[in-house]
Amino acid sequence: MSRNRIPMFRDEDELETSAALQNGERFDLDTISDSQSLHNRHSSAGAGANGAGGSGSAESLGGNSQDSDDKLKLDGMHQHVFSHELDDELHNSGSNDYKEFLENNDRIRIKPVNDEDDTSVIINFNQGISPFIVILTFVASISGFLFGYDTGYISSALISIGNDLDNRPLTYGDKEFITAATSLGALISSIFAGTAADVFGRKPCLMFSNLMFVVGAIVQITAHKFWQMTAGRLVMGFGVGIGSLIAPLYIGEIAPRKIRGRLTVINSLWLTGGQLIAYGCGAGLTKVNNGWRILVGLSLIPTVVQFTCFLFLPDTPRYYVMKGDYDMANKVLHRSYTGTADDVINLKIEELKELNTSIPGKNRMHVIWNTIKILHTEPSHFRALIIACGLQGIQQFTGWNSLLYFSGTIFETVGFSNSSAVSIIVSGTNFIFTLVTFFCIDKIGRRKILLIGLPGMTAALVVCSIAFHFIGIKFDGNDAYVEHSGFSGWGIVIIVFIIVFAAFYALGIGTVPWQQSELFPQNVRGIGTSYATATNWTGSLVIASSFLTMLQNITPTGTFAFFAGLSAISTVFIYLCYPELSGLELEEVQYILKDGFNIKASEELAKKRKQQADNVDQKLHTLKFEPTQEIIEE
Repeated sequence: MSRNRIPMFRDEDELETSAALQNGERFDLDTISDSQSLHNRHSSAGAGANGAGGSGSAESLGGNSQDSDDKLKLDGMHQHVFSHELDDELHNSGSNDYKEFLENNDRIRIKPVNDEDDTSVIINFNQGISPFIVILTFVASISGFLFGYDTGYISSALISIGNDLDNRPLTYGDKEFITAATSLGALISSIFAGTAADVFGRKPCLMFSNLMFVVGAIVQITAHKFWQMTAGRLVMGFGVGIGSLIAPLYIGEIAPRKIRGRLTVINSLWLTGGQLIAYGCGAGLTKVNNGWRILVGLSLIPTVVQFTCFLFLPDTPRYYVMKGDYDMANKVLHRSYTGTADDVINLKIEELKELNTSIPGKNRMHVIWNTIKILHTEPSHFRALIIACGLQGIQQFTGWNSLLYFSGTIFETVGFSNSSAVSIIVSGTNFIFTLVTFFCIDKIGRRKILLIGLPGMTAALVVCSIAFHFIGIKFDGNDAYVEHSGFSGWGIVIIVFIIVFAAFYALGIGTVPWQQSELFPQNVRGIGTSYATATNWTGSLVIASSFLTMLQNITPTGTFAFFAGLSAISTVFIYLCYPELSGLELEEVQYILKDGFNIKASEELAKKRKQQADNVDQKLHTLKFEPTQEIIEE
């Protein structure tokens, strides 16, 4: 059995590829390599020749033992990987047929250089998902559940509190303060959470968020004053802000590249599941004395479970490399990617070491300041920041959280006595369509799924606005009066289209913004995601503190029309500024954003990546890739 290494090579055509991509040109196999140059290289083994592209030197593809021992470095924008069967096909095909061969044969795969924690250096196409990664993902996703449960239970609690605080009913202003307190706490903590995760670690920060949840829940359970309830919500908000940022970051750093998007969506599934369970528990405890205290107390169960589990689980390999604990990083990588050779693990650690020192600085604070400057001055980083913050802002300012926080109040205002039960339907719809997104986000694409969801949300909000006009709601102080109370036709229309709104929300803007880490390279990811998450909670704070006031001052019709207008504007923003990122490598995302948003180029590249992935999956049994990126001919 002979073992001939077929080397990877690069030439000037590869350097032209990035320029073509930046100019928005078609980015496929035709532009990536000069076919005649490649053919000449293969057909002239051992001979000196120049390809049609210009200055590429010939390389021997024969069984030269000296060449087979040469180790090739992984540099350049793209690597051309050949199977051992390709050489024979190249020699047997004429030059006129070679272009067609390039376009139709998936044995030539265009592979960008990996960035940061992209585990494709380690994971080859034959490796499954480690149970260890699954455990880490689900434990980290409990933060998503707590996020969802906290934002969900308040809707029922505001209805059932009654006179339990200060022996008086809550005013609309009181409800806004209690609800907005969590958003304010989350906003404050999310600003610092990214930096804290780099300094103290991802796992310790998530465990600290558990402590905030415990303290906040205890303060609320024992509350008999309005200010105490508000303070408890504020402290719990600190935990929500930390968890909402770091849980997706933690998952993204331990997940293999091929399934990173889906594993991140699991966090969103837990989030919507938490909301659904909160609504269900709220409906069951509505008639129970002090049932809202029990509802808050139930949040302690997942908090304690996550804290306990993290006592026995590690942090991410990237954090251990940042702190110089290479032995621990080695152990975590071995547990995550079972059966991987030691030299490959060591190679991965070396890559992480190089990338973690990419931003200069005399000390940690200097590095953070330089990171902030680079984030705002590097064009590709700044465009990524615009997209990430824009998506998070859209998620909040299109009205979903107003329904989440005040759905019970809205349905009670419309005339439904069991408003919590109706809220369960809305939350259930959100959960089901988030599950749909889990299965189709990589197939349909992030951009396309947003351009389906946002117009649907706009239409649903317009119908709700019209229906509120005909239902005739009048406000007298803190009380709302409905001219057509009970199960009126317009009331049913409102419920139906709020459900439609929830479905389109979950399908797109409810999930895609939390894929924000894929927009940023490793060296600015922590700060970039902090900005984006802080934008989310800023919007949540504004909506929570003003929604009921908007209902009173500009009427429900005006309020929902306002959200519809923002949804329409958001659709235009997505159409003009959000490229298709499904299936792209991190470096490709940066090249896409280098001199513009390059929508067409991103769509072409994403389409090609999807075709290649589909073809590889179909022929997986015939393709064997060594994790060192060199192909061994048996």
